[in-house]
Amino acid sequence: MGNLFNFFKKKDAESAEALPLEQEHPLDREIDAIYGMLADVIGTDKLVIKAGKMDAMRFMRSPRRGERVLALQRIVLENPTIEHIPTDSEIPEIIATLSENIADMMARRSLEDKIEKKIAEKLEENHQDYVKDIRMQVLDEEKAPAESPQAVKKREALEKLDKIHLTQSVMELLRPQSLDEIVGQPWAVHSLLAKLSSPYPQHLLLYGPPGVGKTTAARLVLEQAKKIDISPFGEEAPFVETDGTTLRWDPRDMTNPLLGSVHDPIYQGARRDLADSGVPEPKLGLVTDAHGGILFIDEIGEMDTMLQNKLLKVLEDKRAFFESTYYDATDEKVPPYIKKLFEEGAPADFVLIGATTREARDISPALRSRCAELYFEPLTPAHIVEIVRTAAKKLDAQMEDGVAELISEYTVEGRKAINILADAFSFALERQRGESGPVDIGKDDIYEVVQVSRLYQFVTKKASDKAEPGHIFGLGVSGYLGSVIEIEAVSFPAHEEGKGTVRFNETAGKMAKDSVFNAASVMRRLTGKELSDYDLHINVIGGGNIDGPSAGVAILAAITSAVTGRPIRQDVAVTGEISLYGRVRPVGGVFEKAYGAKQAGIKTILIPEENKKDIPDGHLGLDIHPVATAEEAFRYIFADEAGSDG
Repeated sequence: MGNLFNFFKKKDAESAEALPLEQEHPLDREIDAIYGMLADVIGTDKLVIKAGKMDAMRFMRSPRRGERVLALQRIVLENPTIEHIPTDSEIPEIIATLSENIADMMARRSLEDKIEKKIAEKLEENHQDYVKDIRMQVLDEEKAPAESPQAVKKREALEKLDKIHLTQSVMELLRPQSLDEIVGQPWAVHSLLAKLSSPYPQHLLLYGPPGVGKTTAARLVLEQAKKIDISPFGEEAPFVETDGTTLRWDPRDMTNPLLGSVHDPIYQGARRDLADSGVPEPKLGLVTDAHGGILFIDEIGEMDTMLQNKLLKVLEDKRAFFESTYYDATDEKVPPYIKKLFEEGAPADFVLIGATTREARDISPALRSRCAELYFEPLTPAHIVEIVRTAAKKLDAQMEDGVAELISEYTVEGRKAINILADAFSFALERQRGESGPVDIGKDDIYEVVQVSRLYQFVTKKASDKAEPGHIFGLGVSGYLGSVIEIEAVSFPAHEEGKGTVRFNETAGKMAKDSVFNAASVMRRLTGKELSDYDLHINVIGGGNIDGPSAGVAILAAITSAVTGRPIRQDVAVTGEISLYGRVRPVGGVFEKAYGAKQAGIKTILIPEENKKDIPDGHLGLDIHPVATAEEAFRYIFADEAGSDG
């Protein structure tokens, strides 16, 4: 410390304004000693800083003893207002006072050091205890808790149940295992494979009646796409399946198996270690489970509208985001993976395939705009027969002749046909109990299933080779299933000319009644006969409602036949609206109506000329004739003209 002040004095002596140095005096050594003790107590750096704050630096550097003592007074007493410069006679007393103050500072410093040492020792001791507690907690968590006797019994009961296994369910056994086994959907399967095998796979909406193989086709096509080099699907690409009827939108975001949800630490019970820290826990949804693969939502048209909109947002972002009022980004206790989920979201890059039995107009336009659309076709009786025969082979069962055809009369769904066969298989097994050899399924087994299950024939209207007057088959469609509509008419001369009456089913609908009046005008033009001269009764067999004008041509033919007595072919079905000028106008659902005709055994169908592009030639083996006018249609409808037409 003496060297420090000698340095100050030497520098000042070298300056032009420095005062001449005083003669060396014993007091100088005492003053230097005081400075040395002060430096030891508070440190040299802090001494210089304190001198600056007390405006004592210039006096510390002074060659005068009195000014250096003044600097000491200001520093020790922490009073920058002291101005009196002590004389040599006053310095000893001041040094004595300052020495006592410094001694107090040294004693206090020593005591503080002892206290800090004890505090450090205590902190270290507490830290060791804390580490020990943590170790014990970890060991307790790793150690399985002791089971109570009741818990042991329950566990043993569960283990006993695990040892019981039934055989594979019949639906799993008979489900198609390859694309070749999917019957009746060559176009849909080919289109599905093309769209999913592309380097840029599209989201898809699959339309069609139930039980035609939409889910199975999607699953098998994914497996096929994995084997194609340009396909983006890897070997581990998942196929996640769910049902839109079970998915509901929770406005509280507490439960959402589709998109994911957040378990808050207070009300929902996040994981214990997170709940103790007040950290919310995100739960990943099916959209993340399907990452890199396919998310298949059956009956997607039944999903809540809000949930559909949320799903669309995930499709755009390819991520599922989470929100919680309990999440604090600055909280150091939040694990990195939870922070990543909240800040970046969970990956959700998948291809959506939605299947529905609803019509396209019932699906959200926003969803349709993001998806390619494919239609699965209804199954014909021939398809059902093929499905039943394939299933019988897998069951290692033999069928009596006509069994497959009989089943096809009771359903148009492949899944239902397999159920009927499986039930009949069970009855046959019961009947042949104790007998060796393959199981023989007979027609009686099918009839027993029909009676027990209260089934009814899906097609009760059958075509015939025999022509009849006043009876014709029209074509209708409901959903994705077409059907034939039987229309019959009978006429009698009115009791008074020009005062005839017309009776028509009240249940047939207003548009069908309008078609009657349109047909009356056309008939008068074609035959010259006045409908008012006849009492006419028109009936839609079964009381069905005809929603639309598509039965116009059929009604015209039935009325004309009833009035003229000309017989109508019973292997022909017709659809089309009739105009007042006898033109056949286009209608909807032509493709589906063809299936209804095929189911009823119809050989020939007549469609409007403008619907020609809606259906391929020879579809389902039918003889399809587009017609533009009533006269052209009559050439195929009436037996006398059909024969001459060749």
